[in-house]
Amino acid sequence: MTSVPDIYRILPEFILTLTGVAVMLIDSSLPPSWSRRYLGFLAAIGTTIALWASILQLEFPQGTGFFQTVETSAFTVFFHVLICGLVLVALLLAIDTLPPHTHHQGEFYALIVFGAVGMCLLTSAVELLLVFIALEISSISTYILAAYRKQTGRSPEAAIKYFLLGSFATAFLLYGIALVFGATGTTQIYEIAHLAPTAQNHTLVIAALALMLVGILFKVSAVPFHVWTPDVYEGAPSPVVALMSTAPKIAAFALLLRVVYEMFPDLRSLWAPLLWIVAVLSMTVGNLAALRQQNVKRMLAYSAIAHAGYLLAAFAGIGEVGIAAAAFYAAAYAAMNVGIFAIITLVAGYDEQLSLIDDFRGLVYRSPLLGCLLIFFLISLIGIPFTGGFFGKFYAFTAAVGGGAIALAIIGLLNSGLAAGYYLRLALVAAQRPLADQPVPRKPEVGVAVGAALLLAVIATLVLGIIPGATLDAAQSAAHTLQAPPAATTSPTSAASPQAAPLQSPQ
Repeated sequence: MTSVPDIYRILPEFILTLTGVAVMLIDSSLPPSWSRRYLGFLAAIGTTIALWASILQLEFPQGTGFFQTVETSAFTVFFHVLICGLVLVALLLAIDTLPPHTHHQGEFYALIVFGAVGMCLLTSAVELLLVFIALEISSISTYILAAYRKQTGRSPEAAIKYFLLGSFATAFLLYGIALVFGATGTTQIYEIAHLAPTAQNHTLVIAALALMLVGILFKVSAVPFHVWTPDVYEGAPSPVVALMSTAPKIAAFALLLRVVYEMFPDLRSLWAPLLWIVAVLSMTVGNLAALRQQNVKRMLAYSAIAHAGYLLAAFAGIGEVGIAAAAFYAAAYAAMNVGIFAIITLVAGYDEQLSLIDDFRGLVYRSPLLGCLLIFFLISLIGIPFTGGFFGKFYAFTAAVGGGAIALAIIGLLNSGLAAGYYLRLALVAAQRPLADQPVPRKPEVGVAVGAALLLAVIATLVLGIIPGATLDAAQSAAHTLQAPPAATTSPTSAASPQAAPLQSPQ
């Protein structure tokens, strides 16, 4: 096999790091009176180059670098492209929606890019200590971004809650890493996969799995580790929530896939039923709570909890089918969720004076473009055909049925019907004519940058809903590389693991 310089294994992260450093250096050298808006375009250009570099990694031979701490494979490339795309949309959204003379605007763009470094590194790390470092890089950036509107009071409150609970959850993850090291003598994921089944103290391995799941499930806001989500979503600026609700969760789901399918495949009899229960709780609690919300961002926060349950349903799938379904759902959810938060950002404004569902009344009449796009993304979140949300749920529930979790798929379908209640309520309010005595809100302005962000989200949602084949093929390639890592191809337990028929596009 042709050797590849180690730096190529972290090429996207390297480019993002250079971009963040460049933004901060230029920001500090500009006079205070100068606009920092163009630093957002610099960050967007750097993120685009990192996305291209991620695709370029497919040309490299699969393997590890830096003493087997990072990996390049179809799995890492899939999630790198997804994360870089989401960061790009979030940057474009922020460029047009942050007020011109917002404090520390250059640092805002730099923090988003540095957070992307941690998210990308989290998906490619195959060493648990590097996993912890990458998670901290991502988390610290989002903690600070959540408190960006410090003059409101709600934003610092959201950041403090997020920081305290996030630190507590990270401690669980770190303790789990310590236990698995005590049981196997290593923190390298492939070596753990070999040594864990024959570890002398198997109780330590099980405890490590449980603690690591607690830390990861907090990051994806799954029940019962979801309590931070509504308050943080409501208090943080909407452009930050557009990023926070997608990219860090996608990275955490990638880590969860690696932990359960690659590091602890022999403990499937333990983690599969546990994730089954968490999926049901997340779907049900999220949807029931969302029905009672009047604040749009809190409603979408509980919706995000429910969608975490839909994605976890794919983990009931056997082998590559479950991984591919989860990866595809992650892409579909990210596209439609970042799109709808872009709409919320434009309508509610930076200060979010129009944050209630009733404030969206007549949106179709005062801004037909945004009103129609809002309804489009809501339809996709419901799972109506010809949108990414439909195929995301279709593949997730198909994987669950293939893994024998028929009851889980039925519960998921019932919850999808329940979710239609609050999604359609917002859609109907937006389509209603304004009341005669209702104050006329300002007409949202769609700039070039935010228009490009909306266009990317719409195209991605439509492509995933009409021609999902290419993305599904990429997800299956990612699943194959995760299921057959270089150090695990000769494992007896891997060879004996059950296989299921691959997912097929119904087009």
